[in-house]
Amino acid sequence: MREIVLINITGSDRPGLLAAVTGALAEDGVSILDVAQSLLHGALSLAVVACADDGARLALLRERIQGVAGVQAQFTSLSEKDYLAWAAAGTDNRFVVTLMSRHITASQVQSVTDIADRHGLVVEAIDRLSVRPGLSAPAPEGKACLEFTVRGEPADINLLRRDFLAAAMLLDADIAIQEDTLYRRHRRLAVFDMDSTLIQAEVIDELAKAHGVGHLVSEITERAMRGELDFRASFKERMALLQGLDISVLDAIGASLRLTEGAEVLFAELKRLGYKTAILSGGFTYFAKQVQAKLGIDYVFANELQVVDGKCTGVAVEPIVDAQRKADLLVELAEKEGLTLEQTIAVGDGANDLPMLAKAGLGVAFRAKPLVKQSARHNITTLGLDGVLYLLGVRDSQA
Repeated sequence: MREIVLINITGSDRPGLLAAVTGALAEDGVSILDVAQSLLHGALSLAVVACADDGARLALLRERIQGVAGVQAQFTSLSEKDYLAWAAAGTDNRFVVTLMSRHITASQVQSVTDIADRHGLVVEAIDRLSVRPGLSAPAPEGKACLEFTVRGEPADINLLRRDFLAAAMLLDADIAIQEDTLYRRHRRLAVFDMDSTLIQAEVIDELAKAHGVGHLVSEITERAMRGELDFRASFKERMALLQGLDISVLDAIGASLRLTEGAEVLFAELKRLGYKTAILSGGFTYFAKQVQAKLGIDYVFANELQVVDGKCTGVAVEPIVDAQRKADLLVELAEKEGLTLEQTIAVGDGANDLPMLAKAGLGVAFRAKPLVKQSARHNITTLGLDGVLYLLGVRDSQA
């Protein structure tokens, strides 16, 4: 009579141990229905679902495995009904939950698993994508990431995202959930906002400071980024305040701009992986070209500064790269590269980035304003831009 058994094997790893255990399985000619192994700090954990044609063969297998030095084995019989129900569950939807922080705490892991459980998701595996931490205090710019593979069908995916976002804000972490599809690891186009995303400044505010109207322009910029003002109208209003600006200040401002943490690592890895990259910015081409040169970006779309006799005219040159234009450019670039939107990534921080974040296969709000964080599907607040690599499943050891 056919018998099915779950075998849990644990022990301290040593050379030849796994071969000895699997050799015991092979010697008795049992069928392996499933197998999973993990190794953590020298501790081996091996789980095997095996099927034998008769109980005598299974009893002999038990003796052989228990005879392997240095391991403990637990055998649990499974009915055919239980096995078939478990096998059918293997076709459930799978998701990947990414937990990112400067350092991982037990409270963060507990929160992820508790929320997953409350939404009917089963955690199947947990894997570390970041390098193993040292024992000293976490560095201010350290980074850590765990990837949870979960299965099930949440009743309300938007509510699940909101629960993860609320927990992340309390725990100084970022928690993202994605469907575990083929596209997740095979996107090929990444587009980025520039100001406060790729660089640590809003360039139009810096121009305004140089022109003596910084307080007026900064207040308008902040309200526009929060979504309180229409970007297009606010851009024209801010440009008008720059009338008469001497363009001799552009070089100094450009030299003072600093790339955001993780930008260089992210773009080097995207290039290695074969991505096309683009800046889609409501800022200015003059500065976007400088960022392009530093990071090796393929495409740049930004606004032009109209200049006459060395002075800014204060006129907004059409077409203005506003929220809709960014979304349209994402679609156009995807078509140009022969890609679907599922194969695209968009990253930005302001309300004018939301349409392109919504269209992209992976839309990421980066250190974003509250409205944007609540509206975007994914957020990175605690880490630098290279945190995007964790959302793609890239390990630090691979980057």
